[in-house]
Amino acid sequence: MTPAPPLALTMGEPAGVGPEIIAAAWRSLREESQPFLVIGDADLMRAQGVAVQEITAPSDAAATFARALPVLNVPLPAPVTPGRPEPANAGAVADWIEQAVNLALGGEVAGLVTAPIAKAPLYAAGFRFPGHTEFIAELTADVPFAGVRGPVMMLTAKDLRACLVTIHSPLAEVPELVTAERVSRTARVVNEAMKRDFGIASPRLALAALNPHAGEGGALGLEEIEVLAPAAAALRREGINITDPQPADTLFHDEARAGYDAVLCLYHDQALIPVKTLDFWGGVNATLGLPVVRTSPDHGTGFDIAGKGVARPDSLVAAIRLAGEMAAARAAG
Repeated sequence: MTPAPPLALTMGEPAGVGPEIIAAAWRSLREESQPFLVIGDADLMRAQGVAVQEITAPSDAAATFARALPVLNVPLPAPVTPGRPEPANAGAVADWIEQAVNLALGGEVAGLVTAPIAKAPLYAAGFRFPGHTEFIAELTADVPFAGVRGPVMMLTAKDLRACLVTIHSPLAEVPELVTAERVSRTARVVNEAMKRDFGIASPRLALAALNPHAGEGGALGLEEIEVLAPAAAALRREGINITDPQPADTLFHDEARAGYDAVLCLYHDQALIPVKTLDFWGGVNATLGLPVVRTSPDHGTGFDIAGKGVARPDSLVAAIRLAGEMAAARAAG
């Protein structure tokens, strides 16, 4: 059997915790079956105290992975000081992501795992996307994709998969943004992703309500009656197994989670609070509905602790494992 291609890890913001958690993740995972490579600055990875092997192609990663971290070397133009982002390096950060996407589209890597980026230096360098998700969606926009195209952001922790209908929107704007069209598109993407990326033949989706007690029959809000319940009914007519809107305060305990494979959450904190409560250190951000597999640790650059040797790699390790599982499910399908 031909071995699976490696995963590609992008180094993220070089002055953040990305390089050190990548080194820690390699130490933890180097005995596991699927290798990964790093796209970034080889000297910066050596500075993390790990053995580094520069490679020229992803196919070289497997031979060295157990003894040295494989790196496709794309050097930074300026020195790195932990905790202090250098705008001159922003272009390289974006290039690392673009290279990883191109390798994934070409089948040379099975998927990509992105270490956290800092938005301010990227914006100063002309980066015009809110973040990784939108940038990767743009890079893959012209690539054929069999299914409803995302991106949809999914956060995972333990057995919880929480998928966002809106993401970084002010809470005051959420009611207007939660439309039947947006809920339906998100549900279609998630339903297909559960089959394609998780091997779940008949996905069970839960839909969170917007208002307390799911609106209490209209006494506490009408969105459940006017938008959410009709959207869920239409989705069921399409063959998607999704609940009517459920009170969010009863959706995330152990017994409730056993009743669904993924839950659609309507705004940021509705998903992130249960995810971080279940596993604060090990949550993962995954992008659904794109031609490439992409995951990321569910935390930021950690400038305040960068270079101090205290950053925990739990979330990155979980992101690497999830990317491998999703890539394997796609390959099997």
